[in-house]
Amino acid sequence: MTAAQADLQIDRPAVADGAALWRIAKDSEALDLNSSYSYLLWCRDFAGTSAVARDARGEPVGFVTGYVRPERPHTLLVWQVAVDDAYRGRGIAAALLDGLAARVRREYGITGVETTITPGNTASERLFGAFAERHGARLEREVLFTAGLFPDGPHDPEVLYRIGPLSH
Repeated sequence: MTAAQADLQIDRPAVADGAALWRIAKDSEALDLNSSYSYLLWCRDFAGTSAVARDARGEPVGFVTGYVRPERPHTLLVWQVAVDDAYRGRGIAAALLDGLAARVRREYGITGVETTITPGNTASERLFGAFAERHGARLEREVLFTAGLFPDGPHDPEVLYRIGPLSH
């Protein structure tokens, strides 16, 4: 953990964090914003496969949400990663991702990580590329959902990033 991260605590989200996660996602202006209800449910039902970074007051300043894929029980699918604007550039997203991967590896036996990234999202491309490097894992990419599959208007394709096996 770097000095910039030292004042942060990374742990599981609680239902009471749902509103803060929704706000961080909304303020990011990069994520597809889900309903506030979905963030509450996520904090209840997927807390074991998600992580939140808290400031010195215990307030959420970043999060990563994920779940273990039912058809691939050794794979963590990372749904969203976001850091509050005031805390960006400190390596918090990487610390959240590493911390979550280590925890779900111990608790669920995961050996790989998947996520989807829209083309041109260079911050996410760098985050997950660096994650693969740090963990000595292969990184494979393929289009998972083409633009035409989305019924709610123009949407970029979603590219699946498959990372694994994790070596550490």
